Amino acid sequence: MKKTENQMLVIFGASGDLTARKLVPALFNLYLAKHLPENFVVLGVSRSNLSDESFRDRVVYNSDYLQEKIKKNKDSDIQGFANRLYYEDLGSSYDTDFGSLRKRVEALKEKHSISGNIIYYLSTPPTLYEAIAKRLSESGMNAQENGWKRLIVEKPFGYSLETAKNLNKGLHQYFSEGQIYRIDHYLGKETVQNLLVTRFANSIFEPLWNRNYIEHVEITNAESVGVEKRGGYYDKSGALRDMFQNHLLQIVSLVVMEPPIGAEAEEIRNEKVKALKSLRVMTDEQILFKNTIRAQYVSSVVNGEKVKGYREEDGVDPNSTTETFAAVKFYVDNWRWHGVPFYVRTAKRMPTKVTEVVIHFKEPHHQIFNEPGMHKKDNKLIIRIQPDEGILIKFGVKVPGQGFKVERANLDFYYSSLAETYVMEAYERLLLDAMQGDATLYARADEVEAAWEFVDPILNYWQNGKDVRMYGYSAGVWGPENSDRLFEGNGFWRNPSENLADDPGYCVIC
Repeated sequence: MKKTENQMLVIFGASGDLTARKLVPALFNLYLAKHLPENFVVLGVSRSNLSDESFRDRVVYNSDYLQEKIKKNKDSDIQGFANRLYYEDLGSSYDTDFGSLRKRVEALKEKHSISGNIIYYLSTPPTLYEAIAKRLSESGMNAQENGWKRLIVEKPFGYSLETAKNLNKGLHQYFSEGQIYRIDHYLGKETVQNLLVTRFANSIFEPLWNRNYIEHVEITNAESVGVEKRGGYYDKSGALRDMFQNHLLQIVSLVVMEPPIGAEAEEIRNEKVKALKSLRVMTDEQILFKNTIRAQYVSSVVNGEKVKGYREEDGVDPNSTTETFAAVKFYVDNWRWHGVPFYVRTAKRMPTKVTEVVIHFKEPHHQIFNEPGMHKKDNKLIIRIQPDEGILIKFGVKVPGQGFKVERANLDFYYSSLAETYVMEAYERLLLDAMQGDATLYARADEVEAAWEFVDPILNYWQNGKDVRMYGYSAGVWGPENSDRLFEGNGFWRNPSENLADDPGYCVIC
């Protein structure tokens, strides 16, 4: 275990939902597990009028997200953690002089015997990132003479390639690339990281991880919920920007990447960038028409209850053409993956919540057990990212009795079976990595831009193309019925559960 130096965490936007829901519970778990340094303090910063005590009440003592933890732990532990939390009111704007904030930081450093090691966590809209970075610079709070300074920023990192470049350029005026940590909570999940170990630490997989043995790769991110209270935000974003450009392309990069020279952060990130740059960018409208599908969920009845359609959700334009389902087929232009199709989809209002990577292996070249339907029983390696995190291998076995009837058996491993092993939540792992200066699981500037270079032409086609279609699918089914048309030959999506709605609701909306 690396040593975590004494430091301070300054959270901008500390009165928002993310701080109470994710950041403070993650820090509390790190505190209980004794992963935090002896001299550690959190300073929440935002525009709300709160005192230290009222901030502690909000995010610790009266937090909905810590109720169970508070019941199970000693009062001394809860109070010991809460006493490390402080609050500073910035007033009416983040774009203001940080003189008083600097004085507060200096006072807390002296009180808690902390050096100049500080992480600034920007839990604010991206439109404020550059302004906050500029104000930190103007007040000398980005200087590293007396300890390091790091800046964590949340997604979305840009709205397009141009805006991502502008955002990178803006931040680089005040912080170096080595100081900037772009957080993607998907990379904090144990099974995402295990992709690297599965590939590079096992001789039964790495020799097969190429076009000679793999038929196609399928990645699914499905959510059973709709847009909930995020209708206003989501309608300006959509599935491709919200999930595909960041989370799913990060997973793609780990599947596609070449073996890094070593396990150091920069070596892994170098290979991830190469992987993203090797994705074949689609610009031709005919190719985009054949290889992309977008859709919206429409109202349906699930378990006897009526479920709203996307256009009926609060904050959504009644004539919206924002996708809640996005599926893309693409290729990778390098030796390892030449000719292997990748199928990636993400959607709201699906039958279940699941994120998984499915590696489909080719059939044996000489197939002697060639009974009908064998193509539906191909060997698969399934890496389940959420829920029930684990790995499943599907392989053929003989059904007992006469003849050679083949059925698929499962060989599986689930992290939940490690009863005595505590698996960190994503934000716990990522915060601890940032505290220790490990950027392996954080996106670099060129990585973000490479992802946008692939996604931008799809978005432009969906916005301005001639034959673009928006399909409809009932809330509670596995997307529009024509989504299987992306697959070559007899292929189809792996759907881990049954539809919840009887009516597929398949239609062309516009």
